[in-house]
Amino acid sequence: MTTVLGPLTDTLRRRVPELGTDLDTWTRRMMRWHFEPETASPFWAARREKLGFDPVKDVDGFAALELFGLFDKAELRTARARDLLPRGYRDRPFRVFETGGTTGTPCRIVNVTRLAYDVEVYRTVLEARGVAGGDVLAMTPSGPHAYGHFVAGLADSWRGAVHAIDFDPRWVKAALRSGGEADAYTTHLIDQTLVLLATERPSLLFTTSRLLLELAMRLPRPLRTYGVRAVCTGGTSCTAAEAQFLRAEHLAGVRWIDTYGNTLVGHALQADAAAGAAPGVPDGAGHSYHLPPPFAVLRVVDPADPWREVAVGERGRVRATTLLEDLFLPNLLERDSAVRTGPHPWFPWDGVAAVRPFPEGGEGSAEAVEGVY
Repeated sequence: MTTVLGPLTDTLRRRVPELGTDLDTWTRRMMRWHFEPETASPFWAARREKLGFDPVKDVDGFAALELFGLFDKAELRTARARDLLPRGYRDRPFRVFETGGTTGTPCRIVNVTRLAYDVEVYRTVLEARGVAGGDVLAMTPSGPHAYGHFVAGLADSWRGAVHAIDFDPRWVKAALRSGGEADAYTTHLIDQTLVLLATERPSLLFTTSRLLLELAMRLPRPLRTYGVRAVCTGGTSCTAAEAQFLRAEHLAGVRWIDTYGNTLVGHALQADAAAGAAPGVPDGAGHSYHLPPPFAVLRVVDPADPWREVAVGERGRVRATTLLEDLFLPNLLERDSAVRTGPHPWFPWDGVAAVRPFPEGGEGSAEAVEGVY
């Protein structure tokens, strides 16, 4: 199928050449990087002898990563951040990012090159949609959270100003876990945002779907009248009915670009249904999300057998593998369920659709507290 964005994948691979690397070839490269003594992080170097196999010799492609079994996130939660820094990057500046703590104690990761990859990929997608550039309002988590740093890096790439609000998502989650409500803190976030919208007229608004809903209910006039050309969301999701309400009542004349993902796996990119649907997208789901390999790969698997991938169009649990120089996480079971989709005209790899919390057992169920992020 040919669309106006047909060359998007070629553009992505030209700007980020690593995206054109065969997944098996990249996997072998990452095994050498993460396990050879001169480049490995202390975290993985200490685990090599306990694996029961040689990752450099025995992992001959992506499928062989099953040798690692399922990754236990508890190991990441207790790891010292400096031990996650690959020795191959010991002379490079780095930053420490933390997850939001949705399912417990936050995880820490290090960033050396990953943020630059994310910025280049996302900027390319914004340019393809005709909405890149201008100043940005970041109604996003700040402090140690990757989302805020990503938005700042994106705006820096085109010399845009970033107008950020104070936003600590853990405050809301702590209140909810203790039996309280998020209303007061949400009001605090919305009040900051309304001032910046009125005075700075940003071109892009970054936030979460949940906060976008709250903001829409407080706006005295349509979002486009503030100068906003596009709103970009991530984190928590909203229902199909809520999404339809936002588009019909509050987002006329504004592009809405959503992503699926998190700090550990990155951004799965939204494929607009207007360009054609990926096979397997359920009616009413709207669009699919596609995570660019070889940096990370999503699989939708049978909840009773995490090594069996479900068929296109079937629902299962999300299993993610991250293959970056900064971070290697094999076979992590996410707290989400999703429908597996086939490739989209924009993105020639499988995706996920109709994402929602995984309903039964383990880390993805009752323990998860999403709050506003």
